[in-house]
Amino acid sequence: MRRKSTIACATSLLIFGLLTSCTQSAPPPQTTGDVQSSPAANSEKKLRVVATFLPVYLFTKAVAGDAAQVDILLKPGTEVHEYQSTPADVKALSETDVVVKNGLGMEEFLDDTIKSAQNTKLKVIDASKGITPIGETSQVVKTGQEAGHDHDHSDGNPHVWLDPVLAKQQVTTIRDGLIAADPKNKSKYEANAAAYLQQLAALNTEFEQTLKPFQDRTFITFHDAFPYLAKRYDLKQVAVVEIPEDQLSPADVQATVDAVKQFQAKALFSEPGVDNKLLNSLSNDLKVTLRPLDSLEAGETDPQYYLTAMRSNLQTLTQAFK
Repeated sequence: MRRKSTIACATSLLIFGLLTSCTQSAPPPQTTGDVQSSPAANSEKKLRVVATFLPVYLFTKAVAGDAAQVDILLKPGTEVHEYQSTPADVKALSETDVVVKNGLGMEEFLDDTIKSAQNTKLKVIDASKGITPIGETSQVVKTGQEAGHDHDHSDGNPHVWLDPVLAKQQVTTIRDGLIAADPKNKSKYEANAAAYLQQLAALNTEFEQTLKPFQDRTFITFHDAFPYLAKRYDLKQVAVVEIPEDQLSPADVQATVDAVKQFQAKALFSEPGVDNKLLNSLSNDLKVTLRPLDSLEAGETDPQYYLTAMRSNLQTLTQAFK
């Protein structure tokens, strides 16, 4: 997959070079790629920031407020794990001041895209800097055959944003990075971050208090996205597959059956909005409920969406553990 990414980025650089060489004879091109711009134009020469995908965008926008122009590189709902960059991505990074990434190997396409952008002044904020990643020795219990899944998080599991406490750490890192890039707006970034950090602290308290009474804390997912959430609140995630698949393999189905029996699970968890008839049929056969558990890689771009979606996840887990 790294080979594909390198070829795609080389192609992006060639196309980007052709576009920029023709600007004198053609009108400025309209953005048709994945970059989603803020409604207001950057007429005040605000700091220009690009966040890679939805959770990182939500945290960055919460900190920046109106002090910086924050755009999102990948449309919400785009599969980040296997993403290949486009000429529009290269162009966006060539014109921005700061890019904010989740890190921990989540954005495998990004390094080559940055090289193609040739923006020597670009600053990169790694939101997961300083966070110890969870690897194979985590509380995640994997079952079944995964030989067909060629994706591997060599830097550890990257889904740190699903732990409200680690989300606070990411917000703090983003705040410090924006202050370093734009010190004149330090007070705004500090005030915005403080308000959001307070909301995240309250969210953490809700999770702790709500989940505390339950003894059966095992949940089965079809996306290895929740080990940090599980570790934080003493839960046990059983991940049947590492990343969401359009269709489960026969081995995945058997792994699900085995996991439900082994852990006497009451519910299975799938991605919100996924219409998977096989999962519905399987849950009916196993006499367990199929519920949505949101990894927040799709959804609304209002920073409050993180809090709303995580509270929905809490409610879903609570219902499953009863």
